[in-house]
Amino acid sequence: MLVFVPLLCHHPFPSCGRKSRTSLQECIRFPPAALAAKTATTSIPIVFVVGLDPVAAGLVASFNRPGGNATGMTLVPGRLVQKRLELLRELIPGAANIAMLINPASPEAPPEIRDAEAAAQANGVQIKLLNATTPNEIDAAFTSLADLGPDALVVGTDIFFSVRKEQLAAQTARTKIPAIYPFDDFPASGGLISYGTRSMDAYRQGGIYAGRILKGEKPADLPVQAPTKFELIINLKTARALGLTVPPSLLARADEVIE
Repeated sequence: MLVFVPLLCHHPFPSCGRKSRTSLQECIRFPPAALAAKTATTSIPIVFVVGLDPVAAGLVASFNRPGGNATGMTLVPGRLVQKRLELLRELIPGAANIAMLINPASPEAPPEIRDAEAAAQANGVQIKLLNATTPNEIDAAFTSLADLGPDALVVGTDIFFSVRKEQLAAQTARTKIPAIYPFDDFPASGGLISYGTRSMDAYRQGGIYAGRILKGEKPADLPVQAPTKFELIINLKTARALGLTVPPSLLARADEVIE
């Protein structure tokens, strides 16, 4: 028996579900579920894919030696806020006022906010935080953006925003606000630009760990994996709709350009 807790459950592995008590027993939808699973059992192995610091969250003792019954992958989101701000300023050289959309209910929010404020200070820009925990609050946040008039938007890494990526793409198109996103599936859904990891890579690694544990290895002996590759993806169709010309230097560094 094993609990697999993905960042976002789309049943990426054939064994996910309750098909077999000897395969993956349960698929849980949101990152805090990893904390709930950890609290619920100290014996059933847990493999997680989360966007938070698993040590700070209490999921594991350390990255190299997790201890206990849990291990997995982290997408270390906060460390990338600085880079996302730099990319926005390269795309929009005069950007001085940046808004950031955050889910305050997420355990990822406090460290991400701290990193965003530090990055804003380092880049000499002003940052305005906007909160959203429901689809209606996303719409309300974009209504307030019209009054704030920011030069650009950074979308936080909470999985709630990944679930609502089409809504976010539609709202940024409606309000004509350039936005940068944390994961590759946002530009594929009409978002402008993303910088981060490919979430499916983490799911694959989670599946590998699940297989190793089902064959007898212990979570305590499997180091928590963090991404080492970060990709820049640009949607040129969205850029044109927003009236933006993407600098050739930025296009040359992109890992993927969506025409």
